[in-house]
Amino acid sequence: MKLNVHAGHNPAGKIACGATGILDESKENRRVKGYLIDFLRTQGHTVYDCTCNNGTSQNDVLKKIVDKCNAHSGISCDISLHLNAGGGHGSECEIYGTGGNAEKYAKKIQSAIVKRTGYTNRGVKVRKDLYVLRKTNAPAVLVECCFVDSAADAKRWNPQTMAAAICEGLTGVNPLENKPSTQTKSEAPTKPKEEKIVYKTINDVPEWCKPTIEKLIADGALVGTGNDELNISDDACRVLVLLDRLGKL
Repeated sequence: MKLNVHAGHNPAGKIACGATGILDESKENRRVKGYLIDFLRTQGHTVYDCTCNNGTSQNDVLKKIVDKCNAHSGISCDISLHLNAGGGHGSECEIYGTGGNAEKYAKKIQSAIVKRTGYTNRGVKVRKDLYVLRKTNAPAVLVECCFVDSAADAKRWNPQTMAAAICEGLTGVNPLENKPSTQTKSEAPTKPKEEKIVYKTINDVPEWCKPTIEKLIADGALVGTGNDELNISDDACRVLVLLDRLGKL
């Protein structure tokens, strides 16, 4: 089977990034994506990562994702990974219309997610307004894994379990329960590396940490790597903001 998989939105901290709450959509959907692609490839399927990490706007992100998806032929299904927001709780799958392969995959994925995670079943919903569902050539399923602003959902959250459930819905095999008995330690799938968020220039730095970074630049304490490039990581920004708030800078 050939599949397209992508994490929706830009990376966390960038323009057009995902929803934030107790969980951060752009971070968590990328963790699910990493596990899911690894699981599917281990089972022998061809998987294309169609995630966009450099969109200049929401529309640009969507267009780049769809262009990547439509560049591949013979695709059984496009999987778009998201986390929901708005005060609800539970998981749902969204499709463009009923009666086709997208609905068949969505029902199987939704069933596996509810079974494996215990999330409230919000069902399969038709969304004709969503760009990714309208514009992709292959059958497409948008998975809203859970709600970023639900304490109950956050308590249950496990990106590996979610990815395994989606994989089970697509293939009928849960990779966490059906590991080959002959598999050696060296052959076992490795945990996917989480993408490190780096802000190239001061314009890329999110508003929550920009005052701290601008102060350090003005004081000469932060000079970057030359040519007006900072290349400062999101983790470093968080540490610096904390120190600034404590009066240590």
